[in-house]
Amino acid sequence: MIRIPEGSAPNFKNRTWAVAAEITVPETPPSGVLATIGGRFGGWALLMQDGKPEFAYALSNQPQHKFRITSTAAIPPGNHVLRFRFAYDGGGIGKGATGTLFVDGSPVAEGRIPQTIANRFSLDETFDIGEDTGSPVIEDYADRMPFAFTGTLKRFVVVLEPDKLTAEERAALLAEEAKGSMAAQ
Repeated sequence: MIRIPEGSAPNFKNRTWAVAAEITVPETPPSGVLATIGGRFGGWALLMQDGKPEFAYALSNQPQHKFRITSTAAIPPGNHVLRFRFAYDGGGIGKGATGTLFVDGSPVAEGRIPQTIANRFSLDETFDIGEDTGSPVIEDYADRMPFAFTGTLKRFVVVLEPDKLTAEERAALLAEEAKGSMAAQ
């Protein structure tokens, strides 16, 4: 599935969530995007490069606002489940998070994202599964776009935990989103 507008995609902002990809890794180490939302100016991507799973988060297009959580080991050939858990700190909008990559239920990498996107990744980027149809979240694969996954992606699952925003925080977010939608028209 590709080109799902952000407003129709799962809302990954200001909450804890997890994604899982059931994959088959071929003999040649695969590369490519498993899922992404947003892009170069704000968003995230779950991908593999040379058989190594990675999660990339872009708060903006500036290098100091790009965060990566990468396994040091490649996934061996065969059937596997690659999972990423985004544990949101809570306590308001745009707060930090801790990300953990798992392969077959075992953690393989963990890292911090000190600040997150509060209300919208992008007005024109989309949620894509299996490739990236917009701008890249990190420049590593800019020259290989759409950077389709070269293994087999059998299934992709999203699990969102309920947000823990107060009524005031939710109202402020809705007002910002409405203002952004009006400006785009």
